Amino acid sequence: MKTVLLALLEQYADWEAAYVSTGIHMLGQGKIMVKTVSLSEEPVTSIGGIHATADYTVDSAPKDYDALLLIGGLCWREERAQQMIPLVEHCVNSGKVLGGICDAAAFLASIGVLNSVKHTGNRLSALQEWKGTKYKGAENYQARQAVFDRNIITANGSAPLEFAREVLTALHVAEETMIEDWYVLHKLGYYNTSSHNRFVKMMEE
Repeated sequence: MKTVLLALLEQYADWEAAYVSTGIHMLGQGKIMVKTVSLSEEPVTSIGGIHATADYTVDSAPKDYDALLLIGGLCWREERAQQMIPLVEHCVNSGKVLGGICDAAAFLASIGVLNSVKHTGNRLSALQEWKGTKYKGAENYQARQAVFDRNIITANGSAPLEFAREVLTALHVAEETMIEDWYVLHKLGYYNTSSHNRFVKMMEE
């Protein structure tokens, strides 16, 4: 069974975790576990006031997982966020899928992870102006909602659906047609007939 780790810091953006976690459970039909990781055993509170106690700390997180997804929020610019670096480095060095959305994508840029891959973020200047940044990847920046390149997924803060779609695709959670159907439903608010029939068939299997 595949495992996906969601990294949550204090004041995390709960809506950025919602689509990707739901998509994994829904389309993965219980074949992929979603676990959370944070800096300590203390509960964290989202921007929307949702309290969460992570399954793991950065020190107790397992080495055997398939993806690490950094969920955006208001604390990625704080010094304590640096405690996530060893976990990120392990993910990259192990060739696992790594994702970052909103300020978490900027955090990845600030530690030099995005320098040699195509990527996006809230805006290029936000990556370049980060205090103490190691970012040197401006030539690889793309002004898009989400970008997936060489196992690294980045997205801006207005793209939780696009971020989720890239994660679902990278992890082969379902057939690409099903992933696209799921994306269109949540983006536009409806299924067309063929998409609906495919979804019903999948749920009955």
